[in-house]
Amino acid sequence: MFRTTDIVLIAVMVGAAAFTYKTKDEAENQLKAVDKIQAQIRFEEDTIDLLKADWSLLTQPSRLQKLAQVYETELKLLPVDARQIVSLQDLPVRPLTIEDITSERFGGVAEIAPDQTTTGGIAQ
Repeated sequence: MFRTTDIVLIAVMVGAAAFTYKTKDEAENQLKAVDKIQAQIRFEEDTIDLLKADWSLLTQPSRLQKLAQVYETELKLLPVDARQIVSLQDLPVRPLTIEDITSERFGGVAEIAPDQTTTGGIAQ
């Protein structure tokens, strides 16, 4: 009733169906993983936006001025005086010292004997 070719073709069809199911299942699992990563990225972006908003709120000049006035005795902050701001020419010049590194020995190997290691370079 069944010939050998019929049995082989049925086996090929069952194998192809199993392969298709396995491929589909793996693709769905990868899609779930991608969706999870995208959700994590959205969460992190929202967290960054929230932190930026908090930072801008905390660094408002009016808030900082009020805090400086409240904690003036503890911090001992003083307003900047116009005489504190100087130009570059008013700063003292530091002496420039350059060390002579040509006379120093770096390990002393080359002064004792030339390196006899054979490489792919030009032989002497």
